[in-house]
Amino acid sequence: MRYSMLILSLLLILACKKGEVKSMDKDGVVRTDTVVKPVDTLVKPKDTIIVKPTDPNMGKQLNYLALGDSYTIGESVDRDENFPSQLINELTKNGLIINPPNIIARTGWTTSELQEGIKISAFTLYKFDFVTLLIGVNNQYRGESKDVYRKEFKELLQTAINFANGKKSHVFVISIPDWGVTPYGQQSGRDPKTIAKEIDAFNAINKEETIAAGLTYTDITPASRLALSDQTLVAKDGLHPSGKMYAGWATSVAPSILKNFK
Repeated sequence: MRYSMLILSLLLILACKKGEVKSMDKDGVVRTDTVVKPVDTLVKPKDTIIVKPTDPNMGKQLNYLALGDSYTIGESVDRDENFPSQLINELTKNGLIINPPNIIARTGWTTSELQEGIKISAFTLYKFDFVTLLIGVNNQYRGESKDVYRKEFKELLQTAINFANGKKSHVFVISIPDWGVTPYGQQSGRDPKTIAKEIDAFNAINKEETIAAGLTYTDITPASRLALSDQTLVAKDGLHPSGKMYAGWATSVAPSILKNFK
């Protein structure tokens, strides 16, 4: 009997289906236990995450110094329409955080007068994240020496570099606009063509010296001459740029600044 039971058990084991184990309980009832094969765990590769480099200026409020004359303070336009304010607006739209502009400028100033204005200002004790310089129209208007302009302009470039803590890439020079195309210039009794020629000569000097010093130069003079046919580019005094023109200057200068801070 025992021998017969052994033979039966062997036959049941050999006849079991793949993946099943058949066994018999104490009452002689055959039951089937399914062998569950462990499921392979599929390890999916992690999604590739491209982390944008942290902006070193993120959350930092930048300090800006504007050096110049009437074209910097914005003669005949509201303060928020002048060039420094509109430049800040343009930069802010592109992610920078900038404090209100610090300005050393006055209507009628020449290069020498700007130098004197800087000396008596309290700003000589401070450094700034970036500096703009636009000066020379009054040197041309008064018929002053181009050689003197070159010398003083070079000195002002170095002053601007010092204000920017020695960082040449943080100094931005703007060309002199052509006032001869304005209603005032057209009615001044001076030849607009001569004014344009002289403006170009002074700009040739400031551009040459700016490039030689390794600084950034933005030529807004061609755009300023559009005022001859577009009076919306001229302020109510008939001489100085309107807020619309200053906005154009800001749009032209901003990319060079963003390149250094983004």
